[in-house]
Amino acid sequence: MSAAAVLGRVGAPATVELTRQPWDVIVVGAGHNGLTAAAYLARAGQRVLVLEARERIGGACTLEETWPGYRVSPCAYLAGLLHPLVTEELGLWERGLTWIPADGGLFVPFDDGTALQLWEDRERCADAIAAFAPGDVDGYLAMQALIDRVVDRLRPPDERDAWLGTAPTRDELAARLDGDPDALALVFEWSQAEFLGRYLDDDRLRSALMGQGVIGTNASPFDPGTASIHLHHSSGRIDPDRPGLWGYVVGGMGTVSFLLHDVAVEAGAVVAAGIPVGRIVPGEGVELTDGTAVHAPVVVANADPQVTLGLLGAGADDGWRRRVQAVPTTSATAKVTLALSAPPRFTALPEDHDPLSGAQINTPLTDDEWRASFAAASRGELPERIWTEDYLQTAVDGSIAPPGKHLLSVFAQYLPYDLDGGWDARRDEVAKLAIGTLDRYCDGFAASVEHVEVLGPPDIEREVGLTGGHIFQGECLPAHMWDQRLSPRTPMDGVYLCGAGTYPGGSVMAVNGRNAAMAVLDDLGF
Repeated sequence: MSAAAVLGRVGAPATVELTRQPWDVIVVGAGHNGLTAAAYLARAGQRVLVLEARERIGGACTLEETWPGYRVSPCAYLAGLLHPLVTEELGLWERGLTWIPADGGLFVPFDDGTALQLWEDRERCADAIAAFAPGDVDGYLAMQALIDRVVDRLRPPDERDAWLGTAPTRDELAARLDGDPDALALVFEWSQAEFLGRYLDDDRLRSALMGQGVIGTNASPFDPGTASIHLHHSSGRIDPDRPGLWGYVVGGMGTVSFLLHDVAVEAGAVVAAGIPVGRIVPGEGVELTDGTAVHAPVVVANADPQVTLGLLGAGADDGWRRRVQAVPTTSATAKVTLALSAPPRFTALPEDHDPLSGAQINTPLTDDEWRASFAAASRGELPERIWTEDYLQTAVDGSIAPPGKHLLSVFAQYLPYDLDGGWDARRDEVAKLAIGTLDRYCDGFAASVEHVEVLGPPDIEREVGLTGGHIFQGECLPAHMWDQRLSPRTPMDGVYLCGAGTYPGGSVMAVNGRNAAMAVLDDLGF
């Protein structure tokens, strides 16, 4: 039976069966990267066991029936950085992976009653800007040209892709970029505010794009390095003809993990859910929380680095321990999922105009509001206004909700991990804040909300196992990226990492799992 048929609840053989078999590799955690690593290793002839603590596989990229008839992606909600080499080598398209590009680009309503749609098509986008902020057309196109130039140099669609294998050093990156000062500043130095300010004059246009520099990052868009977050999320090659394009996975994002599970199992891997690991023993294998020892010379941890450190305990190398502990993991991001009786209807648009089919929606903040929101969350307070990035998947994929109903994913910042009064006591306030953020621009939106799920950082930590609720397993600013990100190889005997905390970073990419598998196979002499 496929993992999708049981929404990732794949079960497990009896513990005694797991201990009777000889294993070459144990993968700790059945997130999408762990399943990717397992698939590659099993295909190479390794006897692979994947142990997942939760009853459901997929980690942050899974599906749950939160309400009857709704297939909800609790964390991951859109695919853009999924590596095309993984989808090709593991045959995900042939297995039915269906991806619908978000051609609508970015739709942003403003407090003054206007709205802007930045279409994926450059000519159409330029026309929209010409009608909105005519003095910024050339600047916007120049800004996009810089992003394109950097992505083409760092991620050519072949074996030279810098995301494959070992991370390049800063000098190697500079050589790839021909020492271009603007390119290097985008990769390492500029804040998002500075980046946009160099190219754009219109305040509304800049505010429309400001959030692209802080996605999943506990930083202000005025902080150095945040422009690199914009670049990272513009670096996808899932559509080889249109770099940077994001899109919807039909059936929900967990479909990616479920297909990877099926590939791994068909290659011979055993995936056991509901079997938590209590300890990693370098060179020997793992010990389950019930004390049962399961032996293998190689352990690949899909758990985040902080969790892996805890599982290693005294077995962790001191230098590696310090490096892991130096990476910030406290999130300021919440995920709110709304079940709606009708799609949002924005008051800035004619009733017969629908910008939502295949578009993301951003609710903007002014510069002062960005500063105030970040400062409030840093103090543990609820901001008066938040930035949200919103996706109405049912506009393009009706399979994830009952007929006539809709699902809206709200990715919200800034919301503190240590919320004054606690998340359980204030969850309804957060829900009202998120709903009110959209209701401000819509007619009857609040009345259309039938169900709400709010996952704050502590909820994501508890339910998914991500330290600090950080969806990228640690900060993705330049100080923690490229050769400063953790390698899949560790100093501990036979211990590897494969999750988002490793190079090249976070999101549903799967290349982290591939890189780890290639490192294991290389070290084994394959």
